[in-house]
Amino acid sequence: MVVCLEYKNIHYKLSKNALIMFVGINPHPGSYMRGVPFSNNKMFWYLLSRAGLIDEPVELLKSDKELRKMYESRFAQAYRLNFINLVDRPTVDVSKLKKGEEVRGIERMLRAVKRYRPRLVCFVGKVTYETFRKGANTTYGYKGDLFGSKVYLCHFPIRGPASVRINELRKMIKIAKALN
Repeated sequence: MVVCLEYKNIHYKLSKNALIMFVGINPHPGSYMRGVPFSNNKMFWYLLSRAGLIDEPVELLKSDKELRKMYESRFAQAYRLNFINLVDRPTVDVSKLKKGEEVRGIERMLRAVKRYRPRLVCFVGKVTYETFRKGANTTYGYKGDLFGSKVYLCHFPIRGPASVRINELRKMIKIAKALN
């Protein structure tokens, strides 16, 4: 069963026993308008494809219409992947977020992890994880457990070599599939 939580233009796909729940900081205005996370710069989706987490050709993912169709119909159910943000308000840059704006989103994310029990909770980028941990400086990789789910901090998809992110995603899905 997939639950779709809607926050204006944002549709969070959450399902029981997901392999990975990706946690982002907030949407870019372009992604917000499209209603699909990370759809302004589609590198996140290309990396998911290249790492084998989704079986969708990059050419299909380039189309806003096809990406939305895949996200709405297959992302949570077929691929067992979930997505949620800590802040719903779109900004071009995270520096435009206001202190405290993340409080409700952190509570919502914690409730979602507790209720839906993904095998792995993946914070996308240091800013996201440090916002969740209230400024704690950290490194990438495994971070412990949260309500029985493993927690991982991955690199932000847009900066740096794609090979690092692809290997990281492959490692995460392997870990998630091995967990029961």
